[in-house]
Amino acid sequence: MQTRPRDEGRHRSPFAAAFLSFLFPGLGQAYVGLYARGLAFAAPLVLVLALLAGLLANPASRLSLIAALSSPTTLLVVLGLDIILLLYRVIAVVDAFRVADAARSFAEAGTTRLGRPRVHSHPLAIAGLVAVLLVTSLGHVAAARYDLIAYDLVTGISDGGGNEPTDAPSGGASAPTGSTDASPGTEPTAAVTGTPWTGTERLNILFIGADRRPEEATFNTDTLIVASIDPVTKQVAMLSLPRDTTGVPLPRAWRAASYYRGGVYPDKINGLWTRAKGLPSLFPGNDRQRGYLALKGALGELYQLDVQFYVEVDFDGFKKVVDTLGGLTIDVQMPVSDDHYPIEESRAYNLYIPPGFSRMDGEQALAYARARHKSSDFDRAQRQQRVIVSLRQQVDPASLLQPGRLEALVAALKQAVHTDVPPELFPQLITLARSVDASRIRSLVFTPPYYQVECLSCYSLTPKVDVIRRAVRNAFKTDRALEASRTKIGEEGAVVWVLNGSGKAGQAAATADYLGYLGIGATVPTANGGRADRLTYAQTLVTVYNGAEARLPETIGVLEQTLGVTVALKVDPAVKADIVVITGAATPILAVPD
Repeated sequence: MQTRPRDEGRHRSPFAAAFLSFLFPGLGQAYVGLYARGLAFAAPLVLVLALLAGLLANPASRLSLIAALSSPTTLLVVLGLDIILLLYRVIAVVDAFRVADAARSFAEAGTTRLGRPRVHSHPLAIAGLVAVLLVTSLGHVAAARYDLIAYDLVTGISDGGGNEPTDAPSGGASAPTGSTDASPGTEPTAAVTGTPWTGTERLNILFIGADRRPEEATFNTDTLIVASIDPVTKQVAMLSLPRDTTGVPLPRAWRAASYYRGGVYPDKINGLWTRAKGLPSLFPGNDRQRGYLALKGALGELYQLDVQFYVEVDFDGFKKVVDTLGGLTIDVQMPVSDDHYPIEESRAYNLYIPPGFSRMDGEQALAYARARHKSSDFDRAQRQQRVIVSLRQQVDPASLLQPGRLEALVAALKQAVHTDVPPELFPQLITLARSVDASRIRSLVFTPPYYQVECLSCYSLTPKVDVIRRAVRNAFKTDRALEASRTKIGEEGAVVWVLNGSGKAGQAAATADYLGYLGIGATVPTANGGRADRLTYAQTLVTVYNGAEARLPETIGVLEQTLGVTVALKVDPAVKADIVVITGAATPILAVPD
């Protein structure tokens, strides 16, 4: 390596040399004329930049590289590399200053003098060197700061215990209801160990929307959406269960399954977290895990899925996240109206969100997702899923570089989001999420009449477990046209009776079952044993009563197409159903597919 500068380097400015090596290591040495020395300093960084350029040029490797930054191990490695790079650049800057200053000293002392001349650096040059080193350090300190912010986020939201509220009720103040089979005892139930996700089988993540109200000592999981992802086909099914669902089956291995009558949780599913937390003798896990394990296990049993992870979003924290991101633009499909939407301190206001594209802040986005008066559970679940998809699509990483925004977002996320996903899996899940085609996301909302039976007097829902499980099994091969039709029929909410007019045993019940498969909430009345006024009907007769045809176009169209008839219209205030179907001898045999 060159140790003596060339003649043209003897009058070079030491500060300029230091500044050039600040811009790129080795430039200052080349500026002085020590080209081999400059190449030696530049080569390592050139090789690293060439490798990065090659990785970033490929979309797949670029995504993997960016996703890797969500791993705590990767972030610590990056922090170490940042420190090494800082030391490397400091050495390059100081060396460039030194050799330029030495060249100047040789020039001032003359070339005939033997030995190395003593270097006397000018005070201004020293001040310039200090300034360059300070700027160099500040850049790496800033990079280290962002690295530590990211590390704080990925380790802060994944703690395996969830966002446990300090004022949440214990759930154990009163004994659980609905059991005569066993005693809960006092011995804690052993924690269950889930099957590790290998990255090739179906991934199921439970998204929980939690409403914490310390002043009311409540912790309700009002939003329960299981995202089921096929990592091979990149298809996603969003499975939503209304919060008022009762009778959800529990895993048979749990003591709770033998304690509660029929092995089902008798109360509303949104209270299971609280109940399970206070009953270590019936539900597995420690105090921090138990509520989440109960929800994952119960929904996993209902859907016959292995729910590997949960992601909990606190409603108050959600508002801060949306506000920090600058709001969300949501395509409001149907107007949202709630004349008693609750806000803090037990107050309420009249909420109305018109249809069309709407830019919402955190408060508005939360109200859009949660409003339930004057709308169905189906519509509410659809809105919640739309908010999740909008967040995924609209986050702009570049906007987070604005001063203060990243720190605010991290603080909001740490308050809003908790999960049991191991941080080392974050890169894999982010890569999978980015590869999903949003247009192929399928939505299943398990609402009555097809998926559940509704009790209007007690406002609770009882799931049709077999129907729900069949829908989940077929989630990735669902007929989209059928699902769209079911959605419209569910929104119309027709009351349909099926009467046996042929005398064939079980004909009315079989017809009602098939209409239920199509999404029509058909029932066989118990009066007169479900028989029509006579048992000699040859053809199917469908009658629409009291002007209901104006609001039931989809239901009527499906009935006409399925049964091969044209509906008749009639006015009779004594008939409480919207539509009455009377089967006949020629009514087709209809069977629900497996």
